[in-house]
Amino acid sequence: MFLEFFKVGLFALGGGLAALPFLQDLIIKYGWISSEELLNMIAVSESTPGAIGINTATFIGYNTALIPGSITATAGLAAPSIIIIVIIAHYFKRFNKHPLVESAFTGIRPAVAGLIASAAFELSKGEIFNELNFNMNENILQLINLKAFILFIIIFAAIRKFNRHPIIYIISAALIGIIFKY
Repeated sequence: MFLEFFKVGLFALGGGLAALPFLQDLIIKYGWISSEELLNMIAVSESTPGAIGINTATFIGYNTALIPGSITATAGLAAPSIIIIVIIAHYFKRFNKHPLVESAFTGIRPAVAGLIASAAFELSKGEIFNELNFNMNENILQLINLKAFILFIIIFAAIRKFNRHPIIYIISAALIGIIFKY
């Protein structure tokens, strides 16, 4: 478990959202949690303090092997960042203006954006678009979770129109989600 989460932490440049494709692969490979549990954990992690990747790793680890599992998964995910930060801090002042370093960061930024976009696409497939219902019924109306799609449009429009703190949108979405549930 430590090694698997170490690999996620090593290659998921850009933070927790960039780690989601790697985490999805892990839950498919090992079956540690279900896809629905991952979606729920992402929702909880996004609306609670702390890094989404760390929160999710802790949850998966705890779900798999209780407290030792949560410590193992969390340490595995965090270890690469700690190691890399220590190394970079040691050498950064010498190389931060080097053209090769600047070029590397120029290349990394679009890759991180792509990883985050991939995670957003996967989340929307699981939450807004319900492939399972569509495949079972072959009814196009069953493909879209209408309530989730409406909530997405409302929050997206509000973010574009108003300049509010993200917690406002998170709390609003949670309240609307509670209303939609009943």
